[in-house]
Amino acid sequence: MKISILGKGCPNCRRLEENTRQALSLVGKEATIEKITDMDTILEYGVMRTPALVINEKVVSSGTVLSVEQIVSLLKNE
Repeated sequence: MKISILGKGCPNCRRLEENTRQALSLVGKEATIEKITDMDTILEYGVMRTPALVINEKVVSSGTVLSVEQIVSLLKNE
């Protein structure tokens, strides 16, 4: 599984990454987590608001910090 965190590295981006790592641990899945800070690349995903969470190249959220529980729910569907 590949997960990308899109954003410039702001506190919300870091919190989304932390929540994602916790969610992965809770569901017992492993993933490669990539942080993407380049605005051109972020725009290629169609994301206008960060932070954004991308799971297996699909944007699943943008402009908000998902809770651990919300991310767990998304991961269970992958």
